[in-house]
Amino acid sequence: MAATILSAAFGCAVMGTYANRPFAIATYVGENAFVAYTVVGVLHYPWQTALGAVFLSGLLLALLTLSGWRSVMSSAVPTSLKYSFAAGIGLFLAFIGFVNSGIVVVGSGSVPVAIGNLHHPAVILAIFGFILTGVLLVKKIPAAILLGILATAGIAFVAGIAPAPAGIVSLPPSLAPTFLQLDIAGVFTWGMFSVVLTLFTMAFLDTMGTLIGLSARAGFLDNEGNLPQVERPFLADALATTAGALLGTTTNGVFVESAAGIEQGGRTGLVAIVCGALFLLALFFAPLFSSIPLLATGPALILVGLMMIEPVSRLDFSDYAEVIPSFAVIAMMSFTYNIGVGLCAGFVLWPVFAIVRGRIREIPPACWALFLLCLAFFVFYPY
Repeated sequence: MAATILSAAFGCAVMGTYANRPFAIATYVGENAFVAYTVVGVLHYPWQTALGAVFLSGLLLALLTLSGWRSVMSSAVPTSLKYSFAAGIGLFLAFIGFVNSGIVVVGSGSVPVAIGNLHHPAVILAIFGFILTGVLLVKKIPAAILLGILATAGIAFVAGIAPAPAGIVSLPPSLAPTFLQLDIAGVFTWGMFSVVLTLFTMAFLDTMGTLIGLSARAGFLDNEGNLPQVERPFLADALATTAGALLGTTTNGVFVESAAGIEQGGRTGLVAIVCGALFLLALFFAPLFSSIPLLATGPALILVGLMMIEPVSRLDFSDYAEVIPSFAVIAMMSFTYNIGVGLCAGFVLWPVFAIVRGRIREIPPACWALFLLCLAFFVFYPY
């Protein structure tokens, strides 16, 4: 917990002061799960070696950013894919919200997803929270999403649906067990190549897609669909990843939940700085913050997801060469529960359909680099 909070606070501080963007940085849940369950649990690598792989991937991202190639590759992303990033992230957030709220259950019987138990008090309260937050949004009440979360959580505590906070203040746990425990030398084996490649690709594309998606919603993109000075937020996430590995946590990057702050009007780095300060505050208020139930935050994610899918309306559905790769991005992000997989699907398919359409000369060299990187991601992914 301490490693996650400290790395997030560091990343948010760099984002706010250096990049001056309203994007929060924290440990990616997907990469966290990949390291814990696949690299350590399935492949049986020591967690110290896994952290070494995270550090190396962050270092590679920083070097790629400083060389200027990361921004070049970001600028080469086709406009249709940029719109699909925002829509895909929105659908992904909504899916997370439905699952966290209990409205949708995963792995129920013979079907992969199904409707939850709508008679369960927690699910009923989550639906109430969704409606309440929606009403506040319709009425244009300031901080509608935050008020919806707090009101729903408060009702859950009073009604006994969720356990009330056991306390308010506590001392942070010691960072000693994870601080500087990474094993970098153990990374330089052929077996770890696929792990480093996967971590690098997921981090590279997750941040690229999230940045573009959030920027599209915030109105930061220029007339060509690019984010000015994109190398600054790129460097912030790369430095946060290397710092996180040193502290003892996995890949850090721009969080899609930054959309909640953007929807409330956040447009400057002050948003990230405040977010980082609140992360640090959470070190001492863990019992209170950790008591907020998923049934209270789930409805907020659903509504933020709704706000994020708006760019899908800009796709030209009459042009199948553009819309098929875009649809693959949107669908695969949600159905695989992994933003990086969806992004890779789009980068592999877009050049293929551009060739079919007879426009091979219009494919930028950097787009071919992304094609090869994503193709390697699928080939070497440690399934």
